[in-house]
Amino acid sequence: MPGVGPRTRVLDIGCGTGAQTLVLADSSPSRIVAVDNHPPFIDALNREARRLGITDRLEARVADMRSLDFADGSFDLIWCEGAIYIMGVEAGLRDWRRLLRRNGHVALTEVCWRKPAPPAECAAFWKREYPAIRDTSALLEAVEGCGYETVAHFPLPASAWWDDFYRPLQDNVAAFRKRHRDAPDAQALADQCQHEIDIWRACSDFYGYDFLVLRVR
Repeated sequence: MPGVGPRTRVLDIGCGTGAQTLVLADSSPSRIVAVDNHPPFIDALNREARRLGITDRLEARVADMRSLDFADGSFDLIWCEGAIYIMGVEAGLRDWRRLLRRNGHVALTEVCWRKPAPPAECAAFWKREYPAIRDTSALLEAVEGCGYETVAHFPLPASAWWDDFYRPLQDNVAAFRKRHRDAPDAQALADQCQHEIDIWRACSDFYGYDFLVLRVR
């Protein structure tokens, strides 16, 4: 990507509580707008921005990624980490393209198959949860069809998924079970979360996240 400076405008879509947003803010002087549709996440991120004294260049807003009302050409970079699947890669890239300035970039992560013929339980899980999962070559072909060129792409290590997501989730599932031990519906929800963790532990060689940096053609 071209040099990032104080005039660079970044849009972080699906920011959650802003872990990656704060890394972006710490690593560059760019101006960042972060959006998520869950108000408590946005409140938490804005509180942290105030604590760090960076509200002059980081603002979090409640917004739906499916209906962003920013003007055309508002941003140099769109960042979407672990969230574009909500819309679907093609829908997101086509809809958000108007928000980018000339030669604008998109950085995103998307789950991909790592190798063919996953175990039946793993294949059934992804068919149910995210049937759009595909291998990297098919993802790159789809990106090109949406009017972008791939600047770089690489697989994220399994540790990125385990350390930042599944290990905390495992701790939360155990605590959740204890708090709601007499609630069948809560235990069923915990079972679903545990099943996802167990699938990853058994089959993580077969799938994982790819990180892509794209440029508007």
